[in-house]
Amino acid sequence: MLIDEVTVHFKAGSGGRGAVEFSKTKMTLGPRGGSGGRGASIYLEGVADINALTPLASRKAIRALDGDHGLGQLTDGHGGEDLIVPVPNSTRVITVETGEIREITKVGERLLIAAGGRGGRGNYKFRSAVNTSPKQFEEGKAGEEVTLRLELRLIASVGLVGLPNAGKSSLLNELTAARSKVGNYPFTTLEPNLGSYYGLIIADIPGIIEGAATGKGLGVRFLKHIERTKTLFHLVSVESEDVVRDYNTIRAELEKFNPALLQKKEYILLSHADMTKPDDVKQKLEELRKINPNVIPVSIIDDTALTTLKKLLNTLKDEEGIQDT
Repeated sequence: MLIDEVTVHFKAGSGGRGAVEFSKTKMTLGPRGGSGGRGASIYLEGVADINALTPLASRKAIRALDGDHGLGQLTDGHGGEDLIVPVPNSTRVITVETGEIREITKVGERLLIAAGGRGGRGNYKFRSAVNTSPKQFEEGKAGEEVTLRLELRLIASVGLVGLPNAGKSSLLNELTAARSKVGNYPFTTLEPNLGSYYGLIIADIPGIIEGAATGKGLGVRFLKHIERTKTLFHLVSVESEDVVRDYNTIRAELEKFNPALLQKKEYILLSHADMTKPDDVKQKLEELRKINPNVIPVSIIDDTALTTLKKLLNTLKDEEGIQDT
């Protein structure tokens, strides 16, 4: 199961306590207490693995290491090793306490989310001409704490949308090496699936139904993943009694969620074209072309139909400058 949203409390390490120590050795008399080490900071780092949030799903809190306390003989405590938490590239980072939104936009990018506390000074740092034997020291500063909601926003070139059972998963499996679950019942796909068509990333977005934008069915959980796709392939089943109604149902939900989605480049795929008579396919193609001229009949068992679709995918791939992988 793809985990695309988690809420976790992060606490950076606290600084170590400064030491109070005096040398009794001749020629080195005086304060010799070292300072505490700095607490470990916590960073998020972008990685290519879209499942990177999964290990965080069962963790309510993550704490980094504290710095070591200072020692005698001017020995400072070791600082805590910074904690690097991997998250998928294209993760939105929302600070629960303030509502601040940041984002991890590329692999290898690091974002400081909680700074470690400074180590406390030992008594050596308090020496002066009028205070030759200081007994003062400092406790280490506490590390920063923050509660973050991490939301994955998939980045795909093509997003497959449509009502349940429109044939999105089957098409993704046919075009790529993906192995999406396929079944003849609503909501077979309960999480987004990704596939690569020679480097062109295609996302199968779970079935949207009327009312999804207001939480019905699978709700808005997966609508957010459409925001990052560059092109939409809108699948409408030829078996529908009213293909225009089905098309408009999905478009209405996209508009309610984010009107900008309607401005994306869109192609209508009349799916399951092998499941009815050619005349019926022709009639439904004409109905849809009155709305959008970019309509292609598709069937995963019709090589001719798939060839047309693959030519389109190759064109999209070339437009993005993607080399075959």
